[in-house]
Amino acid sequence: MALTAVDLVTAAKQHITEVDAAQAKNILDKSLVLDVREPAEYAAGALPGAVNIPRGVLEFKIDGHPAFAGKQNEEILVYCLTGGRSALAVETLQKLGWGKAVSLAGGFNAWLQSGGVATIPAG
Repeated sequence: MALTAVDLVTAAKQHITEVDAAQAKNILDKSLVLDVREPAEYAAGALPGAVNIPRGVLEFKIDGHPAFAGKQNEEILVYCLTGGRSALAVETLQKLGWGKAVSLAGGFNAWLQSGGVATIPAG
């Protein structure tokens, strides 16, 4: 039987750490912040200080991106719209040696619902 996207996300969540919006607010200033949504989603609003590397190219771009190069030992808060893509991204980041990556449970939607501030990225 073939797996579905939901199956993959559920499996990923068994191997990663998720934080809720309140916890994310507490670590935001101490962490790298990675938005794995598509560029148009990011351009419409993002967490403060977030850098956009879409999930589809994450494995190829993360190590060479100036905001992340050489920082595999730093904490990284990863988010998407609802938490699925970020769960998969954190699982991938762990395989690539990013041991301190966590996923924002509920994603950007949960962030906004909790009263979190969104910024419009320059560019």
